[in-house]
Amino acid sequence: METAQEIVRLKELARNTRKLILESLAEAGSGHPGGSLSAVELLVTLYFHVMRHEPKDPKWADRDRFFLSKGHAAPLLYSILAQAGYFPVEELMTLRKMGSRLQGHPSMGIPGIEAPAGSEGIGLSLGVGTSLAARLDRKPSRTYVLMGDGEQQEGQIWEAAMAASKYRLDNLTAIIDRNGIQQDGLTEQIMPLEPLAAKWRAFNWNVIEVDGYDFSQIIDGFDLAASTKNRPTVIIAHTVKGKGISFMEWSPHYHGTPPAKDKLSDFLSELK
Repeated sequence: METAQEIVRLKELARNTRKLILESLAEAGSGHPGGSLSAVELLVTLYFHVMRHEPKDPKWADRDRFFLSKGHAAPLLYSILAQAGYFPVEELMTLRKMGSRLQGHPSMGIPGIEAPAGSEGIGLSLGVGTSLAARLDRKPSRTYVLMGDGEQQEGQIWEAAMAASKYRLDNLTAIIDRNGIQQDGLTEQIMPLEPLAAKWRAFNWNVIEVDGYDFSQIIDGFDLAASTKNRPTVIIAHTVKGKGISFMEWSPHYHGTPPAKDKLSDFLSELK
């Protein structure tokens, strides 16, 4: 059960995560702010409240696993991992630079990264395999996969969804960042997804819908997923592209347009 003090702690981590995302993107001069900012609370809750992981021992055998299927949100994951202690926060300022470990999509060699990401749609398949392995090895590990909503247009997502249901992978939780916008516009104009929850229920998944910025709802969703038996869970988190920066919110333009370095202070002032 979360306490008021815990919610305050998570909110402060979320604010600082947004700050680090904007700073690293401005320094890089390229990258994807919209989908990084939209899912901040989801990853803050996972890494600082829900998941069993050990930054000092990233390969701990009994750790929970996380896969970033929407790999372009790497600035979000990097900011979370740095704050958790996987690598120095200062390294975030090397984002997308020559010789840096922190490139535009996560790759192996970065502490805390379980698999490379880039091509949309592969994350859930990785999650299915990892969940099956944990069952066969009799490990307590749970697997979490963060997907984009535009990514739901990929056929591989639904192949993986069928497999997860067939094997009753109750140690697998998928999360959909349902911000309604993909690279070129609104999801419902490009390739409609609704009724999204009904689609997942038809694949025999346990479906939970939450406000992606209400920590109590997010925590309750993860708790319910962990207590669900004999089928996987998908949490559809209703979010806002570019959340936290008024002129970025609901704008497809900021899917892949970083804040200009000379305007960074204007962006950061909104986080106060």
